[in-house]
Formats: sequence, structure tokens, C-alpha cells
Amino acid sequence: MTRPGRLRAVATAAAVTLVLTAGCTAGGDDPPPAATPSTTAAPGTTSTVGGVSNPFGAHWDWSRYQQFEPYLRRLAGSATYEEISWCEIERTAGQADWAGLDEIASRSRELGITLHLKIRTGVCWATGGTARYTRGAANKTESAMPTDLGAYQRFVRSVVQRYGPYGVREYAIENEVNAPSYWAGSPEEYGRLVRAAAETIHATDPKARVVDSGISSVAYGMGIADRLVRAGRMPEAIAAYQAYFQRRVGTRGQQIPAVSGEAQLRRALGTETNSRSLRFLAVTESLLTDRTVDVRQVHFYEHFSGVAPLLDYLRATTPPGTPIQAWEVGQFWRDGDGDPASRAAEMVKTVTLLVAGGIGEVSWLPLAYNPNNAAGSEVRYGLLDPDGAEREAGRMLAALADAARGATVTPLPAPVAGRLHGVAFVRGGSSTLVLWSASNAPVTVPAAPGGRTGAVGSPLGAAGGGTTVTDVPVLLCADQPVDRILATVR
Repeated sequence: MTRPGRLRAVATAAAVTLVLTAGCTAGGDDPPPAATPSTTAAPGTTSTVGGVSNPFGAHWDWSRYQQFEPYLRRLAGSATYEEISWCEIERTAGQADWAGLDEIASRSRELGITLHLKIRTGVCWATGGTARYTRGAANKTESAMPTDLGAYQRFVRSVVQRYGPYGVREYAIENEVNAPSYWAGSPEEYGRLVRAAAETIHATDPKARVVDSGISSVAYGMGIADRLVRAGRMPEAIAAYQAYFQRRVGTRGQQIPAVSGEAQLRRALGTETNSRSLRFLAVTESLLTDRTVDVRQVHFYEHFSGVAPLLDYLRATTPPGTPIQAWEVGQFWRDGDGDPASRAAEMVKTVTLLVAGGIGEVSWLPLAYNPNNAAGSEVRYGLLDPDGAEREAGRMLAALADAARGATVTPLPAPVAGRLHGVAFVRGGSSTLVLWSASNAPVTVPAAPGGRTGAVGSPLGAAGGGTTVTDVPVLLCADQPVDRILATVR
């Protein structure tokens, strides 16, 4: 258990960080608000980060909670998720063990972080059959269709009844079902499972929301290209594929080949694996269209240049008003050679572009690199070292959380969008902007009343004669509306 003295020390450190990084934002030294479920507008619109007061969060390994706790308190107001399995909780029919999940739900609530749940079946007595895939120290398996949907619904009901009082309001059904290592059934079976779960969830808790499985990052890239091909926009399809997969080519054999022409792209989309992904993406979108699913879940591990085609795809294929959340965001970079500063700057660009595009929640994965999970280089980049020490990327995400907490998320105005990338967080009469140049050319933002500026995650100083914005993201805050701050950008 955390000692009271330690809690006071953590709270003091968090307050100091808020003052330094939030600068002119109102309420910087107030304690972070508690988290509740969020809503968001469609991509590209102004969005108030409602219940979840901070869109920037993370996903972590609960077995290392003690090392991570001080940092997690800096992400108060955000959301995270935990994946559960019917087969693990109820190893014997009628005998459920909730102790581990109860502890996670309690600690999440104490941190002020909203917990979402991913409900998976696994493979066991409840499904029949034998697992073909296992992963991780816990030997997690793929999921299969339950042999008794009524028994499955009773399990789902028990989950919602038990964790609704902890503040859980969002339930995803399965995880990345496009992958055979996660889902053994067909797209049609997945659709039946989601409809059964959704019926139970809504009946048990009318305030709860059903979330799709979160189609994989690679599958979304294939969906982006496929949609453009089917629309007869082949040059755009090739360009989007190349931007999205620039770090993935060759990492999965011939599933993500290099593409420079139409024939190559059509062959890539037609492989067995990618065809399967497109079918599961289609059934996911049908569940969104008929409102069986309330929230769209996105996974994204690509270079930040892939965010633009992703947002374009989401705008075209998501029903109006449907919240979109990114439960898994990270950097997949096999043999990556980026230094900590460039890695951190890229993280800022990725999460900022997603939030500016209307994504209501962004959870970085992993919070901390686990050297036991991969050989060689760090394929997925962590915000923290394995022992919980903050990296530059961790300091930067915490600074973004400070700037965004309780604020309205506003895209940059159209007149400067071609020159600057970023987002604005508006609270009362003050604005905090995260900015970087859209090209290699520096852009000058003139000084504004109360203006303070500095590197993301560092103390802010007076803006003085203005701020020169390069391709390295900076924070700029002033006691002015966003349009006025950027009105005379040159």
C-alpha cells in the first residue's frame, strides 16, 4: 500500500510539473480531476474532451504497477483498458475468480484513470476445441465462439454488474479479430457474438457503451488502400500505402510487400491474410452502421505520416456522431535507430495529430519497454525505462496531458494548416498550442499577451519577440483565442 507521505510527495511533484508545462493555462496547480467516460466529435471537428478530461493515456503491465505508479498519477483524467478472458476468470464452469480484476479496477479508480474492459472468450470448456496459439507468460490463447451463447451472456452480465460501480462504462468485444491468433471463428460468428454481448451490456447498464474489437494497425492500412482502389483512385491508394507502411515493408514476409504500382498493390491486398483482414474490417463497420457498436476502436503503430490517410478513411467509413478512440497507439520500428529526442518528437506528432483529428482517447502502448518480451532492438517504444524511470517521451506525454486536461480540443484554423501542424487546447480565455512546421522552413508566431513558450516537457519561458517553430514540436500558450494567436503567422 502507498504511504500517505509518498502520496503527498507525488501530488507536489505533479503540481510543480503543471505549473511549469501548462504555463498560462488556468487551474494549473489544481489537482487533476477524476476520470469518467468520454465522448468525442467526428474527426476534424472541435471536440470537448468531456468525461475523460485528458485524452492522453497509456497501457501498462500491472505486475510492474509499483514502478509505474508515480508516473501514472501524472496521467490522471485519462483512460486505459484491461483485457480479460472468460476462460481465465472462470476456469471451471460456475467458479469465477475476480480477485485480480477487482484489484486493477480499484487501483485505476484511485489513480483517477477510467478503466475500459476488453471481454474475450479464450478457448476452454466454454468454447470447446483446442487452442492453436499461445502468447505471453500467461499463455493467453485465441478466442473461439461459445458453445452456449446464453452462458456467454450470463458471464458478460456479471462483468457489467460487477465493474459498473467501479466506473467502467465501455466494453470492447474481443481484440483484433482479423488475426487468427486472436479469433478462431468467422466474421459472421464474430458479428453474432457482438450482437449477443451488446444486447446484454445495454440491458444491464443503459449508460454502458459497446466497443468493437480494435482491428489491427496493419489491417487498417490495408483498408485505407483497398477503399481508394475500389473508388478508382489508384495513385492515391499507392501513395497512402507507401506512407502508411514505410516502416513495415518486409516485416511480415510477403504480407506487407513494397508497392510501387497497381499490380503490386492488388497482389498485396489479395493475399489470404490481407483478404481476411478486409472481411473483418467490413463486418466491424457493419456493426457500427447498424448501431450495434457504439464506439469505434483504432489501433495505430505506424509513422506519423500515416495519420492523415487513416483519418481520411475514418471520416469516410464511420457513422456521423460515433465516438472514435485509439486504445493502442505506439511506434513499431524494427531495428529502429532513432535517438530518444527524435523518438519523443515523433510520439508527440502522432498523438497530437490523432487528437486534432477528433480521436477522443489515445493510449500509448507500451508505457514501459519490457526487455523480456523481445530480442534485440526495442520494436515498440516505451515512454518509460523498464524500471519506471521517465524517458524524454514520457515527460512529453505528461506535458501534453497537463495542457489538455479539462480543455477543449481544437484543430488549427485553416489559414495556417498548410504551414503549421498541431492542435490547440482551450481553457477559458487561454490557449495552449502544440506546434511544428509543416515543412523544413521555420514559421514565426508573433508574441501574444501572456505568451509563454518552450520545448514540450520543459519549463516554459516568456515568448518575448515571438516563437520560431521548426519541425521539432513546441508548446505555446497565451491569454488569447487560437485564431488571434495565429492571425499574423508568417
